[in-house]
Amino acid sequence: MDASTRYIGPKGLDSVMNRFFNTLPRLGISVAGSRLLAVRGRKSGEWRTTMVNVLTAADGARYLVAPRGHTQWVRNLRASGTGELRLGRRVETFSATEVADTDKIPVLREYLKRWGWEVGRFFEGVTKDSTDDELAAVAPGFPVFALD
Repeated sequence: MDASTRYIGPKGLDSVMNRFFNTLPRLGISVAGSRLLAVRGRKSGEWRTTMVNVLTAADGARYLVAPRGHTQWVRNLRASGTGELRLGRRVETFSATEVADTDKIPVLREYLKRWGWEVGRFFEGVTKDSTDDELAAVAPGFPVFALD
């Protein structure tokens, strides 16, 4: 599979679980720091939402990582460059800049430290303990955005 188009769609029980977990942030419930990401569709202009984990690094920088690859929300965020993070009635607008593959390694490692238990299956054997070379090899398949 070409890393620049890597996408792992929901299968079976994933779809049901996604609907359930996407409802929680709408109700103001955060699971391990989750938020509801809202981004305008690149073709329709309508708001599209999905649950994401917002990574806050030690230096305070914040990131969104796409463990399933080049998803629709990734494509929409690339097109718009802006979005919202929602939790209940709280809405935070942001702008985003995509992180270059060479700069993703520490972000991916930290993301796996925090949420490997949840998203590790999408990383196909790469873990928080993988070498920098192993993380660099898979980096193109995992879009990362820095939030401003």
